[in-house]
Amino acid sequence: MNSKRVRLILLGLVLVLASAFGTYALLARLRSTSNVLTLYGNVDIREVQVAFNDSDRIARMLVQEGDFVRPGELLAELDSRRYGANADQARRTVEAQQQTLDRLLNGSRPEEIVQARSTMEALQATMRDTEVTYRRNLELRRAQVIPQQALDDSQSQYKAAVGNYNAARQVWILAVKGPRIEDIENARAALRADEATLAFSERELADTKLYAHSDGVIEDRILEPGDMASPGVPAFTMALTNPLWVRAYVPEPYIGRIYLGMNASITTDSFPGKAFQGWIGYISPTAEFTPKNVETPELRTRLVYQVRVYACNPQNELRLGMPATVTVALGQPIPSASQVKDLGCGEQDHAAGQPEIH
Repeated sequence: MNSKRVRLILLGLVLVLASAFGTYALLARLRSTSNVLTLYGNVDIREVQVAFNDSDRIARMLVQEGDFVRPGELLAELDSRRYGANADQARRTVEAQQQTLDRLLNGSRPEEIVQARSTMEALQATMRDTEVTYRRNLELRRAQVIPQQALDDSQSQYKAAVGNYNAARQVWILAVKGPRIEDIENARAALRADEATLAFSERELADTKLYAHSDGVIEDRILEPGDMASPGVPAFTMALTNPLWVRAYVPEPYIGRIYLGMNASITTDSFPGKAFQGWIGYISPTAEFTPKNVETPELRTRLVYQVRVYACNPQNELRLGMPATVTVALGQPIPSASQVKDLGCGEQDHAAGQPEIH
C-alpha cells in the first residue's frame, strides 16, 4: 500500500518536472528568437467576377486563361448594332432640337420682317379702299339710289378688310419682337432632355465593350462568342495583382511587439535565396485559434491574430496560395501615420504599391 503511494507520488513529480521543463524550453525558444519574428503563411490575392453592363450576344472574346491584362485593355465585345442605332437616333433628335433653339434665339430674319410689313401695308390699302366704298354707298343709300343689299355688301367687305389688316399688323409686330422668352426656355429644356437621352444611349453603346479595370490575370473564361451576356452573368474571373499579401498568424505573446508599417522580408521555396520586400499592412482586431495549416504545433492550442504582410511583386513571381516565410525584425522604430500611408513599392511596381491599412 505504501509502495503504491510512493510510486504515485514519484509519477506526479515526474509529470510536474516534465511540464516545467517544457515550459522552460518554450520560453527559452521565445527568448532566443525575441529579436526576430518568423511567420508562416500563404500568398493571397483578390478575385473579381468581370461582367458586361449591357445585355446582348457576345461578338468577340479577346483574352484567354492565363493572360495578364492591364487597366483599360479590351477584353470582350457585345453585338452593338442595336445600341448603335439607338445612339444614332438620339443624336439626330438633338441636332433637330438644336436647330429649333437656334431659330428661336436668332429671331426673325430681316426678310421675314419686310415681308410681314409689306403684307400689312397691302391689307391696309385694301381696308381704306373698302372704307371709301362703304361710305360712298352709305350716302347713296340715304338718297335711295342703291338698294340696301349693296350697302350691306360694302359694309361686310369693309369689316373683313379691317380684320385682315389687324391680323397682318400683329404678325408684323411679332416678327419685329421675335420669339417669347418662354418659348426659348421651353426649347432649351427640350434640348437638355434630348442631350441626356443621347448621353444614356452613348453610355449603353460604350458598355458593349468590356475593359479591364486594373492589373490582373484571367483565371476563367466563363462565356464564349454567341453566349447571351447580362450584368448578372460574369464573363471572366480575374485575379488581381494589386494588392498582394501573405496571410500569416502571429502568436498572442508577440501581438504587442508588431504594428502597422513594420518592414518585413518574404521568402518562398520557389525562389530560394530571393527575398521580397514587404510590410505589415493589416493586424486583425480579433483573436482566433491557430489554423491547422500553420506549422507551429507547440502553439496550436493558443490564440493567434491574423496579419497581412503586403509584398512587392514587380515580376509577378508570387502566386496565389504559394507557401511563404515572413521574417520581421522586432524593435523597429514606429513609423508615423503619414509614413504608413505612403508605404509602397515605388514607380517600378506601382500596381502593388499601396497596402490596405486597417
